[in-house]
Amino acid sequence: MQNKGLIKVFAILFGLVCLYQLSFTFITNNVETDAEEFAVNQFGEDVENYSELRDQAEARYLDSIGNDEVIAGITYNDAKDKELNKGLDLKGGINVILQISVRDILSGLANDSKDPAFRKAIAEADEAQTDSQENYVDLFFEAFNNIPNAELASPDIFANKTLSDEINFNMSNEEVEPIIRRKIDESITSAFEVLRKRIDKFGVTQPNIQRLGNSGRILVELPGAKDISRVKNLLQSTAQLEFWHVYKSNELGNFLVQANNRLAEMKRSEDVSSEEAVDSTDTSGDEEIDELLAESEDSTEVETGNNPLFDLIVSPGYQGGPVLATFKVQDTAQVMDYLQNPQIRSLLPSELRYAKFVWGVADEETQTTGLYALRGNRNMEPPLSGSVITDAQQTYDQLGRIAVSMQMDGTGAKIWEDMTGRASNEQSQIAIVLDNIVYSAPGVSTGPISGGRSEISGDFSITEGQDLANVLRAGKLPASADIIQSEVVGPSLGQEAIDSGINSFGIALILVLIWMILYYGKAGLFADVALVVNILFIFGVLAGLGAVLTLPGIAGIVLTIGMSVDANVLIFERIKEELAKGKAQRDAIKDGFNNALSSILDANITTGLTGLILFLLGTGPIKGFATTLLIGIATSLFTAIFVTRLFIDGYGKNGKSLDFTTSITKNLFTNMNIDFLKKRKVAYIVSGLFIVISIGSLFTQGLNEGVDFVGGRTYTVRFADDVNPTEVQSDLVATFGSAEAKTFGPDNQLKITTKYKVDQEGAEVDEEIQRSLYESLGSYLPAGLTYDEFVDGDDNKQVGVMKSMKVGATIADDIKNASFWAVLGSLIVVFLYILLRFRKWQFSLGAVAAVFHDVLVVLGIFSLLYKVMPFNMEIDQAFIAAILTVIGYSLNDTVVVFDRIREYVNEHTSWPLGKTVNSAINSTVSRTLNTSLTTLVVLLAIFIFGGESIRGFMFALIVGVIVGTYSSIFIATPVMFDSVKKKSSIQKKEKPKTEEAATA
Repeated sequence: MQNKGLIKVFAILFGLVCLYQLSFTFITNNVETDAEEFAVNQFGEDVENYSELRDQAEARYLDSIGNDEVIAGITYNDAKDKELNKGLDLKGGINVILQISVRDILSGLANDSKDPAFRKAIAEADEAQTDSQENYVDLFFEAFNNIPNAELASPDIFANKTLSDEINFNMSNEEVEPIIRRKIDESITSAFEVLRKRIDKFGVTQPNIQRLGNSGRILVELPGAKDISRVKNLLQSTAQLEFWHVYKSNELGNFLVQANNRLAEMKRSEDVSSEEAVDSTDTSGDEEIDELLAESEDSTEVETGNNPLFDLIVSPGYQGGPVLATFKVQDTAQVMDYLQNPQIRSLLPSELRYAKFVWGVADEETQTTGLYALRGNRNMEPPLSGSVITDAQQTYDQLGRIAVSMQMDGTGAKIWEDMTGRASNEQSQIAIVLDNIVYSAPGVSTGPISGGRSEISGDFSITEGQDLANVLRAGKLPASADIIQSEVVGPSLGQEAIDSGINSFGIALILVLIWMILYYGKAGLFADVALVVNILFIFGVLAGLGAVLTLPGIAGIVLTIGMSVDANVLIFERIKEELAKGKAQRDAIKDGFNNALSSILDANITTGLTGLILFLLGTGPIKGFATTLLIGIATSLFTAIFVTRLFIDGYGKNGKSLDFTTSITKNLFTNMNIDFLKKRKVAYIVSGLFIVISIGSLFTQGLNEGVDFVGGRTYTVRFADDVNPTEVQSDLVATFGSAEAKTFGPDNQLKITTKYKVDQEGAEVDEEIQRSLYESLGSYLPAGLTYDEFVDGDDNKQVGVMKSMKVGATIADDIKNASFWAVLGSLIVVFLYILLRFRKWQFSLGAVAAVFHDVLVVLGIFSLLYKVMPFNMEIDQAFIAAILTVIGYSLNDTVVVFDRIREYVNEHTSWPLGKTVNSAINSTVSRTLNTSLTTLVVLLAIFIFGGESIRGFMFALIVGVIVGTYSSIFIATPVMFDSVKKKSSIQKKEKPKTEEAATA
């Protein structure tokens, strides 16, 4: 090996850099442990809300010492920015994909056009969106262009005052389309910037926000976020701030009375119609009912039960105040239905016909809210909007309550002065409305307010006030943002994942280290040192790149440990072969490394290609798995080829003898002479039967598709005691219509899945389903557990929702399509690589046939067993990652065998092809079994100790490794052999042989 000194210096320097990068994680962990101890000492568990108080105390502690030097000039804040990032599954938090409504943007650009062609195209695009993978704007333009004589440049659509500088009446649809696309992209970019500003002020360390293509989707990851409802409100709030004049309660008092009476009349008419319908079908006569009806007809008063509106009022508004009446939150939808009824709206006097009814902020304790009536106009536009706000801060009002003060620009200040002047003269109020909810409606008694300063006061907490100020300062979203996919992981579940990940990592590492020493003796010890250096490099590179470590990422690292052993095994087996030929140790080592290099590179490149596809197409944890796999492949190549060589050469330079075996393994797998090709027909039959069974099961039983692929919501719920999933499921079905409950890990933990309202988006729907879940599980939960404790809980949460996930139907289709193309793309890429590398299509055919075989077998086993296995076997994104990893591993194994066949073909040109192939396979058996057993030991350690969430993922890999090892010998090689029409055609010297002779 040339340049040993340079490589040694590089390895030492790179190791030091990795230690430096990881030192920041060590510093932050120590400081945060001190902060946690400080908080625990401040507030014991006997204090009410101790968890929340501890969080606040911990945050104050870290904030106070954030800029103090910890070591060598490094502060906690410096270290926090550079520490190894942990993903949601290890730290807890929230991961969401927001869909910015392109529909809303289009409507806004068209000034909410009522043009029939525009409305029809919007409706058709809405319908097509549910089943199509195209962008909404493409669907809209396609629908619009199918409407005869429809013009985008119509003055009623896009040739309006707002877009007059860019669109004129003479433009064709083709000319208008790129302008609208650009405007939509600008709006989405604006939404992205608004969200980024909100998140930057939220206080979460290492947030991640990124646009996903040009579909209007934005990915937001907030590791460590604990108040999930607060996060969702922050992300989905459009911040549509408006200022309205508001009617006094006495101005609409008569209307409410008339509305109640009209509703009572309508109800009585409906009852009479129902009774007549009953009488028409049942003429037997019921004297008791007739008497009751007669009493009702004689009555001249409206009874209490016949006051549809008044019966819902909790308390009336005070005279002259802005609140018309107070209602229960649960009745708000019914009340609004009443007030929006055309017959009821017609009772409004002409001067009140544009009244707009809205609700106030709900009281959390009483679950009530007030009804307001805003002074609307023909266009229902507010006199002043939030676009004039230039700054907002959380402050305190004159009574010491938390408030938000706002500063307006010059235009807003003038309108505000006019509005407050009018309100002062009329002794009325101005409603401050955010996202169609009245936050406050203060009166103005001091005359016009100049300068453009205003204030929102209400029953805020400090964080609510800060969030509101943050949202107003960042600006409003140009369109609504719906959460179409979300994953929420509780902090305690994250800590459990860390513990299980560390346990599986440690056990797997120890087993591999011991195995290498047992099999290769002192040489195995050198390989172990290189393996430890490899692990240091992987974590150091992850920290240096700012990559996120996830639980699948840990699995990727542990898998890399098993697979990186393969490079050392290949090298050691080659050295043993050279020693067996009688070469001197130094020459054997040199030739062994050189001869193994081709196989090592081919095997790692094919695995790397599948990892690259995963990285490009995957998101979240899957991308984390791909990242660690790619880094691990690169570092394991360096450590196996160079670091191991440095140790071996250094040991033998003084003439010391180095054995590459132990007394147990010295003669293991030597002089093997198995006729593998002779057994290929049996292998074809066995594999054919299993593939037929697999396909039959896939068509009959199908697969247990997770919400990633079909849409829906899943909740991992932990109970105080063991529960029966069948009983729980029956209660959930009664609530949701369709639901599934399965034991997930311990017997007191269930994974609950439902597709209820999967097509409906919005925070209200999420809240409704979570409350229904809480109520349905009430009999299984501890007495006194509140809804908030059930959903959010605290860091030490032992009961309630530990993790939740939502995937909308549209994005589920996108995930399914992306997964299909990922698998297909990996097969095509690998086929082309092997074709280029081996220059014979027969090799590519054999490799792809083996991969198809492996994928079908893994799918078949999951289809056959998912109903009986005691762990989760859902087909989701993690499973697709497993399939791609199986493809990579199978190809790794196949390429090593093919590489040896190619070498033997070139060396033994006079041999029949059958003898050449058999000899090549026999020479790789030791390496194949060694690598496969090592990898299986690693995977089994993760499967047993790595936690429930990745057990199905690991099972797929275990099956894949077993099947992949089998297929490389009994499928890939025989298919290659049988596809060669002239058995000598891949040899240098053509010596025609009959097939009988070739296989003899």
